[in-house]
Amino acid sequence: MRTGSVSHLPECTPVVRTAVMCAFAVAAIVLPQQGEAMDKVVLNSSAFKPNGAIPAKYTCEGKDVSPALTWSGVPSGTKSLALIVDDPDAPDPAAPKMTWVHWILFDVPPSTKSLPEAADASSLPRKTREGLNDWKRTGYRGPCPPIGRHRYFFKLYALDTELGNLGEPTKAQLEKAMVGHILGEAQLVGTYQKSGK
Repeated sequence: MRTGSVSHLPECTPVVRTAVMCAFAVAAIVLPQQGEAMDKVVLNSSAFKPNGAIPAKYTCEGKDVSPALTWSGVPSGTKSLALIVDDPDAPDPAAPKMTWVHWILFDVPPSTKSLPEAADASSLPRKTREGLNDWKRTGYRGPCPPIGRHRYFFKLYALDTELGNLGEPTKAQLEKAMVGHILGEAQLVGTYQKSGK
């Protein structure tokens, strides 16, 4: 074998050449183009770093407003976005018994790239709908852990459909409606512990 030649290929007769060309043509059709399927939804906040402490401003010890959020990498074909913010460490991280829900949004337009700080019904993107948090109300309620340092998961979902009028769904109801429709998702985790706790 000469240096620089391709090994492990049969002699390139017309029949073999045709077969190889067809194989490459099929691969080009079947395989995703570079960038497709490699896209990853990324969620960030200017208020805190991933796995970092959430400033008191966004908690019950401060103004209790939502932090600004930004995202990228939403897959093509996305028809709506949903956001769930919850705490799996309630009531005590040493002995968690439930996941406490802080915020639910859905039918966020897919062209949306961010949510402002202190987002509320008046500043949410048009057509966005809200679900019920575990205070049995809509809107954001920030961290307020009774004991220990809790984790708060901000989870963004890209969906292939608009979910429509679900009323004011709970997290469980929203997750049920999203089954089979998730094209991509991202999560951002922040932590918080009350002063003196």
